[in-house]
Amino acid sequence: MSYADEVFINMCKDILENGTSTEGEKVRPKWEDGSYAYTIKKFGVVNRYDLSKEFPILTLRKIAFRSCIDELLWIWQKKSNNIHDLNSRIWDAWADEDGSIGKAYGYQMGVKHKYKEGWMDQVDRVIHDLKNNPYSRRIITNIYVHQDLHEMNLYPCAYSMTFNVTKNNTTGNLVLNAILNQRSNDILTANAWNVCQYAVLVHILAQVCGYEVGEFIHVIADAHIYDRHIPIIEELIKRPTYEAPRFWINPEIKDFYKFTVDDFELRDYKFGPKVEKIPVAV
Repeated sequence: MSYADEVFINMCKDILENGTSTEGEKVRPKWEDGSYAYTIKKFGVVNRYDLSKEFPILTLRKIAFRSCIDELLWIWQKKSNNIHDLNSRIWDAWADEDGSIGKAYGYQMGVKHKYKEGWMDQVDRVIHDLKNNPYSRRIITNIYVHQDLHEMNLYPCAYSMTFNVTKNNTTGNLVLNAILNQRSNDILTANAWNVCQYAVLVHILAQVCGYEVGEFIHVIADAHIYDRHIPIIEELIKRPTYEAPRFWINPEIKDFYKFTVDDFELRDYKFGPKVEKIPVAV
């Protein structure tokens, strides 16, 4: 069993056994037939992954690894808010007729701010500080910008990253750690996806800035399982599991903006059958 499987199974069991139902509450999401999409939820879930030990990807079912990375690069590298720059259709429901999702996600990453060192966007600021001021406690991104929320077609779910450099107590080498803060997480459709892509981000930044990878910590405010996902989750967490695959990142790439989806591989990735026709609440 991969460690990601263990974390996922335990989290799902905890939500189902100890969570709170939103049935009867005035909720925003609806199913395609117009009925309200209720959930069972836990508030304040924290999952920790040591990236130096294994790559955190589920084996219970296949995770679309390349699509995860493509979306990550769409937001962090291309800094785009247009679905025409994305190779999957996962954002189609939130795009307008021109393909824009509004002032959300990649748009916010690309907004430049004035610092004493000059004008930089959030991504360039992170890279600058990791290289030049690694022990700073201020290496943070935030795309939950209140003044722009009314112009976002979907409020950011994964909204903030905090980066922190420490020393490896054994080797003395510098290690990059990160926390992803997420206000809301659909456990079936998005949890494993988010864990995978932000673990990749830590690997990318560690390589670009010359560090080893350390801990990736996923903090979820509202971790929920939708009512129509419960039987799918119950079946999923009873499946056989496999060992984690080996993660490969192209060691030749040192420029954050030169990475493509072809610079990453999962080797010996074994996984269970695909979960078919997952209903999505919007």
